[in-house]
Amino acid sequence: MKYCIPDCFWPVKDQGSYLGHEAISILNLSDQDVPAEMTLYFEDRKKLEGFHLEIPAERTIHFHTYDLKNEQGVSIPRGVGYAAVIECEKPIVVQYTRVDTTQSELGLATTMAVVME
Repeated sequence: MKYCIPDCFWPVKDQGSYLGHEAISILNLSDQDVPAEMTLYFEDRKKLEGFHLEIPAERTIHFHTYDLKNEQGVSIPRGVGYAAVIECEKPIVVQYTRVDTTQSELGLATTMAVVME
């Protein structure tokens, strides 16, 4: 199964001590752990592969994008729009959330991933 999030962005600027927040939240209703792979797509550069995600059985997990690194140790870039595609063998629920920390009046955006079979 493929889960697509076409509009992701982690801004360069933070407001005060509050670090920009962007997270991919995943719910696994299965009684087995679900391994997943994430690939990032950009407008002006090659895709970035090798992000391994492990979703525990009957749990929710929140992957904060500032913590994620691929198998080569490359982080998700700040200030660059991208799309994320998560692939796995079992059905999961994927939600993307971004808190706009570029201004003092924090804004929240969230969306559910589009499922491609």
